[in-house]
Amino acid sequence: MVWDAATLEMIKDGILETFLMVFGSSLISYLIGIPLGIILVVTDTDGIKPIPALQKVLGLVINLLRAVPFIIMLIMMLPVTRAIVGTTLGAKAVIPPLVAAAAPYIARMVESSFKEVDAGVIEAAQSMGATTWQIIWKVLLPESKPSLMVGAAISMTTILGYSTMAGFVGGGGLGTIAINYGYYRYQTDMMLVTVVILVIIVQIIQETWMKLAKVSDKRIR
Repeated sequence: MVWDAATLEMIKDGILETFLMVFGSSLISYLIGIPLGIILVVTDTDGIKPIPALQKVLGLVINLLRAVPFIIMLIMMLPVTRAIVGTTLGAKAVIPPLVAAAAPYIARMVESSFKEVDAGVIEAAQSMGATTWQIIWKVLLPESKPSLMVGAAISMTTILGYSTMAGFVGGGGLGTIAINYGYYRYQTDMMLVTVVILVIIVQIIQETWMKLAKVSDKRIR
């Protein structure tokens, strides 16, 4: 592989496209996943406002979406993607299927984080007359913040892994570079470079969220 200016520019564009896919889809997925996670916890049998039927139906839908492998989700959503972004190629076209795959996963992560909150704290808030919204905003979210941040690290690295699969359908980013050059053209050095860059990105995401989780954890102060 000749490492000229054009190659370096291609890698730089791949990194930028990967960041667009990962951070763009993560933001949208959390905007969807957090409310879904809240509904799952609040409407549970032992929740603040039990609505078992709603909780079971929503949980079933989330589980069905989580059960679909991302590469199949990517193909199934091609008509939806085209309708939303106007194309099925490039980094932007990967964001809708990434959101569809990641939002249910994040909803379960949020649900798990909320369920770690001590029931006694919630009961104390209820005994003082706190409303459901106040309990969510002033108890569940603050108390589960460290766990939510650890979950964010796991979720974003998972989304990064999903984004590399999009290279098989021309999704752009480092995954496309690795597949086009490392797989189809047998240029091992290019594949190794993209893998190293992906590992560095994973490490940055992991370390950043873990440090934020540590800072926000009241138990270690």
